[in-house]
Amino acid sequence: IQPSSYLLVQVIGLEISGEWALWNIFNTFCQLICYEGYPSEEYEVLTEDGYYLKINRIPYGREKPTDEGPKPAVLLQHGLFGQGSNWIENLANNSLGFMLADAGYDVWIGNSRGTTWSQRHQKFSVGQEEFWDFSFHEMGIYDLQAMINFILQETGQKQLYYVGYSQGGSMGFIAFSSMPQLAQKVKMFFALAPAVTVGHSKSPVVKMLLMPEEALQDLLGKREFRWWSKTMREFAAKICCYDLPNRLCANAFFFAGGFNEKNINMVCVYIYINCCPKTLIISVNLAILHSSQMVNHEFLFKIKTDWMVDPKDIDMLLPHILTSLPQEYSDWNHWDFTWGLDAAKHVYSEIIALIGKYP
Repeated sequence: IQPSSYLLVQVIGLEISGEWALWNIFNTFCQLICYEGYPSEEYEVLTEDGYYLKINRIPYGREKPTDEGPKPAVLLQHGLFGQGSNWIENLANNSLGFMLADAGYDVWIGNSRGTTWSQRHQKFSVGQEEFWDFSFHEMGIYDLQAMINFILQETGQKQLYYVGYSQGGSMGFIAFSSMPQLAQKVKMFFALAPAVTVGHSKSPVVKMLLMPEEALQDLLGKREFRWWSKTMREFAAKICCYDLPNRLCANAFFFAGGFNEKNINMVCVYIYINCCPKTLIISVNLAILHSSQMVNHEFLFKIKTDWMVDPKDIDMLLPHILTSLPQEYSDWNHWDFTWGLDAAKHVYSEIIALIGKYP
């Protein structure tokens, strides 16, 4: 399928205009990246505890570089209720994955265990309870370590840059404070609304996840909750492109992360819902202690009106962040770090500038 400025595609009996409809055709991460005109590679990494993780790579931007030498590697790690595609779901000039590639970086995008593209294990199937017996701790200790080591081995570099959003930020604090040898492999760590603890969280979804384990399992199941079935996906495709249902669909995100309709591209809400993982991981541990700074340069970004990760919880980290004052944004919600209309202006451009400052 060739890109065009206007294309009509029949999707489940509904005509959706523009390239947004193509998201329902492409089934792989690589196809999504290639459609935007970027090179794409995909790898599978094995963790020490037996999980196979998909990592996607954008080795350079739309224009192939004349310099064939190695480029600095950047690893992007998604947040809670998300997956790697979140970094490329907006237009290319407003998606951090594409912006970094165009700026001359070797971009790697991780997918944590249990997400759509990381549902394989050496011993267990996704239908077995043992597959889902993990929390943020294992994601940080095993997933992040496996991804970083693989990327450095593949690129031949000694260090990389790490951007962790929400859950991805938590994974970074867990891994780097527990494994100093891994922290030395990270040149800079950008923590975007990291879910280090949620004692002040206003999100009804987070409050539900903090219910007693027995009650939560009775409500949602033992380890995973299949909240996004094929039927629901088709239902969303049929209704979320119309004006009134579209606002209701957006409110599903606002209910969890805070309200801010002005800063989200409402046309893209269908895409965001369509790219959500099919399952919700039940075993979470949101009490994370960051004992000391392990990465040379750590930068915190927080949102004043974030329902999911309250800035008062993030402030617990400030005594340990020596290299940067935290960046705070008003009138944003939790999702604006990946979907916000002005995320490129306020956050992505700053990340790229800081990476350039510390080559």
